[in-house]
Amino acid sequence: MQTPASMLMGVVFAPLGLVLMFTAAITPQWREGQARLGAAGRGGATELLLLRSDGLWESCLQVVHSEVKECWPVSGSYQRDARVRMVQGMVLSSLFLCGAGIVLASVGVRCWTDIPLRSVAAAGGLLVALAGVLSLAALGVYTRHLSKLGIEVDSTVSETQGLNVHKPPRLTLHPAGSLYFGWVGAWVQVLGGAALLFGFKSMKCSICHKQRLKESAEMYEVNC
Repeated sequence: MQTPASMLMGVVFAPLGLVLMFTAAITPQWREGQARLGAAGRGGATELLLLRSDGLWESCLQVVHSEVKECWPVSGSYQRDARVRMVQGMVLSSLFLCGAGIVLASVGVRCWTDIPLRSVAAAGGLLVALAGVLSLAALGVYTRHLSKLGIEVDSTVSETQGLNVHKPPRLTLHPAGSLYFGWVGAWVQVLGGAALLFGFKSMKCSICHKQRLKESAEMYEVNC
């Protein structure tokens, strides 16, 4: 079986996109921000620089230029934010679709035989491409509302209840490494799925072609 380059690209890109997206999903660096905190010490007042980072399922707080770091499952207003929950569901669905697509594509390629199941492989490519589109949508929602996730909920609750609560200085949040991993992984998923979907249309099976010629020749000899 002659394997086209586009199909090979799909076979490589689809698992790579899944790994990148899974890495982005489990790491707590979708957004981060720094804040200064005063602390009293033996030498007088000192100022600590704290780094706060949030992921989809975990948040972390670290003292900059030190090994002091603490992480915990997302909670509070950030966890209750409907947009965060929507992104969580979309990312999980994307991972499931991509995994299912890779399984279908593997069955469709059938490297251990001479005849591939083209429709099965194309269906696997379609699932991988849909997973990439779903990942892009989730990343777009998170990036668009990155600085507002979990913050607007606190403001709304305080205004509704008429509370006068002292709030810590607001962090200047910006995209972090996991978010970039997600963007790369999502585009790799789309490219891999498209390559699997359209690569099998141009795939030729030389052995199958030779077999058909042989059968045609035998039929011609019998007819004669």
